[in-house]
Amino acid sequence: MLVLGLGNDILSDDAAGLNVAREIRRRLRDTDRIEVQETSEMGLALLDFIVGFEDLVLVDAVQTGHAAPGFLHQWDPSRLNVLPMVSPHFLGVGEMVALGGQLGLPVPRRVKIFAIEVQDPCTVGDCMTPPLRRAVGAIATRVLAAARRLSGRRTGPRREREVTRNKFAGNKGRGHQPPK
Repeated sequence: MLVLGLGNDILSDDAAGLNVAREIRRRLRDTDRIEVQETSEMGLALLDFIVGFEDLVLVDAVQTGHAAPGFLHQWDPSRLNVLPMVSPHFLGVGEMVALGGQLGLPVPRRVKIFAIEVQDPCTVGDCMTPPLRRAVGAIATRVLAAARRLSGRRTGPRREREVTRNKFAGNKGRGHQPPK
């Protein structure tokens, strides 16, 4: 099980996914079989992170304008192409997983997407707006509970995953080495 926080630490509320991932990592127990990672990568570069995991939970910021800042959206990856949102991290998630599968890579079979409604994802700054700072703890609680349910394995030793360089992102990322 991978919980992958997406975002950018220098774009105010766009860091929401990263901050939730950090809070989840802080709360993990030794018996949780969940790995937490963070990245500002998007699109096909995400293959480097997700290959080798059976379950995936993505956490990112989104600005739909239809919910209050701090609201936690939950979306089915098959509906991503019709979502009314602005987030470059979500563009092509379904296609990315499908392509990985077509290439014979071991991609997640179950994917859950959490998008945190944000107020200001574009201002350069290392501090999220007050509504987002207040919401991080509660959001981390909900996402961690969902990750535990999705994995279906609440306890057991953490799985250590071999990390290798991946050709798919210009050797910038981490992940599974594709078959030759």
